[in-house]
Amino acid sequence: MPALACCVDAAAVAPPGYAAFVAGDSSLPGVAPFSSSTAAAATVNSNSTHWSTAHSTALYRIEGWGAPYFSVNDSGNISVRPYGMDTLPHQEIDLLKIVKKVSDPKSVGGLGLQFPLIVRVPDVLKNRLESLHSAFESAIQAQGYESHYQGVYPVKCNQDRFVVEDIVKFGSPLRFGLEAGSKPELLLAMSCLCKGHREALLICNGFKDTEYIFLALLARKLALNTVIVLEEEEEVNLVIAISKKLSVRPMIGVRAKLRTKHSGHFGSTSGEKGKFGLTTTQILRVVKKLQDSGMLDCLQLLHFHIGSQIPSTALLQAGVGEAAQIYSELVRLGADMKVIDIGGGLGIDYDGSKSGNSDLSVTYGLHEYASAVVNAIRFVCDRKSTKHPIICSESGRAIVSHHSILIFEAISATIPTAMNPVDLPSILEGLSEDARADCWNLIQAAVRHENEACSVYADLLKQRCLDWFKEGTLGIEQLAAVDGLCDLVSNMVDASDPTTTYHVNLSIFTSIPDFWSIGQVFPIVPIHRLDERPDVRGVLSDLTCDSDGKIDKFIGGETSLPLHELEGNGGGAIGRYYLGMFLGGAYQESLGGVHNLFSGPSVVSVLQSDGPHSFVVTRAVPGPSCGEVLRAMQHQPELMFETLKHRAEEFCGQDHGDEGTYAALVSTIARSFHNMPYLVAASPCSLTAMNNNGFYYPNEEDYNATVESRASEEEHWSYCYA
Repeated sequence: MPALACCVDAAAVAPPGYAAFVAGDSSLPGVAPFSSSTAAAATVNSNSTHWSTAHSTALYRIEGWGAPYFSVNDSGNISVRPYGMDTLPHQEIDLLKIVKKVSDPKSVGGLGLQFPLIVRVPDVLKNRLESLHSAFESAIQAQGYESHYQGVYPVKCNQDRFVVEDIVKFGSPLRFGLEAGSKPELLLAMSCLCKGHREALLICNGFKDTEYIFLALLARKLALNTVIVLEEEEEVNLVIAISKKLSVRPMIGVRAKLRTKHSGHFGSTSGEKGKFGLTTTQILRVVKKLQDSGMLDCLQLLHFHIGSQIPSTALLQAGVGEAAQIYSELVRLGADMKVIDIGGGLGIDYDGSKSGNSDLSVTYGLHEYASAVVNAIRFVCDRKSTKHPIICSESGRAIVSHHSILIFEAISATIPTAMNPVDLPSILEGLSEDARADCWNLIQAAVRHENEACSVYADLLKQRCLDWFKEGTLGIEQLAAVDGLCDLVSNMVDASDPTTTYHVNLSIFTSIPDFWSIGQVFPIVPIHRLDERPDVRGVLSDLTCDSDGKIDKFIGGETSLPLHELEGNGGGAIGRYYLGMFLGGAYQESLGGVHNLFSGPSVVSVLQSDGPHSFVVTRAVPGPSCGEVLRAMQHQPELMFETLKHRAEEFCGQDHGDEGTYAALVSTIARSFHNMPYLVAASPCSLTAMNNNGFYYPNEEDYNATVESRASEEEHWSYCYA
């Protein structure tokens, strides 16, 4: 960091003590490139002249949150390990190669998709399913448990068609089923499970009306292994009445409202005052109603949910033990109990800390979780001489989070106050004596490293100058110069790192809604250049016109993220800089909105292959276009285009002798309706208007396509012509 002497005119007459400031004081604090607030970052020697991928792995805690699916390869890029610990070196997939393949123009062999981009890796999804099942089977064998495990996937975590279909396909050999919490989710689950294992469970949760229960009983008629879980006591009356009308013998479950709960954000749906479930008193009344109706044998499942992201196995065992006691009592009361559904709660380690003190981490892995569940149920059932039940879980977050990666670009950066030379005499000229005194006091406080005094003098000086500016006695040049001096001094004496704002081609409200809604933090890492030292501390600002559209909280409690300087940020075209948000496969897509009418991202699915790049793209879907997102808000893009086309004809049409401009304008408008709402990165061939009546096209390929399409607009907008 240069001393202030490099930025001011030393010829100005200075008060005593200023000479040292002019000469440069080497004791002024420099800007450390990395925060020392995290243990991982502290292990990295930021003064070392050599930087390796191992440094980046430690800095971003990749092994903590990413193992066994993500690592840094020798090229400095993030690699995906599709089979987890069983992945061989030649099977690792370079994430940057995927990005280049899908985003490069079609003219050079790419797919031409626009950012932001979701990369799905179904092999990871399959591995998560198999690992979860294997963990329970190992615990069952080790503890002599006399039943089996079969999980269900709660489709609310990610209802994407291909995600759900993959889970049914991969889970079929494991008898893996689905859980629904609404009528459309039930229809989805019914359809998908027609291709699943015949014993796979279809768990029907959520509040229910007559139509919901009718659909669930219809699924039973279709030979699907359907369980209607009672969330409210009144639902049992509907189930009894409709099942008799349809002559269907239902399989019924009850959701117990346990006393056990955890105190984190995700524990708010548990405990005695939780949103869902029946108290013990209500459960007894349900048992009585079923008994009186001759249907007590239909009660076969007990469900409960402690809350998502259960932090420790101690809390888990307490809740499971309480539920197992209720299960055993229902057996004693004559119910034909078969299944205990432990709900969700299997957490993932978002920050790699292996800590149970926050909603971001858990202290256990899959095997510890499964062992704790099996042990708690076995202990209670053995004590009560109850037959061991089938164990079911609804571990959606743990299943889908890892397989989906959000990739987005940093398109520009706003650097903290530039270290421009400060012309001190011109600043002092025209200021009052009080303001001049404030200037010198500010500089002397900086020399003495008096941070609090600097802040006081800077605020006082800026306020005086602002008042004069409002009165019209101070010009904007002097106001800006004073602001520059104050910011410069502040940056030099401030102990915290200066933070650069990276503008990213993304809507946080659409793609990372949990961040702004509940403060959920996800690991965000550059997917390349990890063999280079990240010398910048940055926060991320999205494209929306909203002050909440920024990410300024990161794993490890950090308020900024180590990033690399954008190539070409000092002028010219910006080099591509890609960031990845990991562990976001659950909830983000279904919860995302369309703030500022920014649509969802493009999506690709990638499988591991034996080809030269170790992967093959099996599915590529462009993100919703401007027209599609407008239509979702009840607008009519076809009529909008007609209106604009007639307007163009009125002002730029043949009557104005400018047919070329009219054709280009109409074609550009049509293409805008068909393009995604996000920005298109500039390329060298797009920095000029390409001699096309002043119209801008993202690149030469788009320009050529537009030229070819001018004579046949109906190919894109056939409905615009009679």
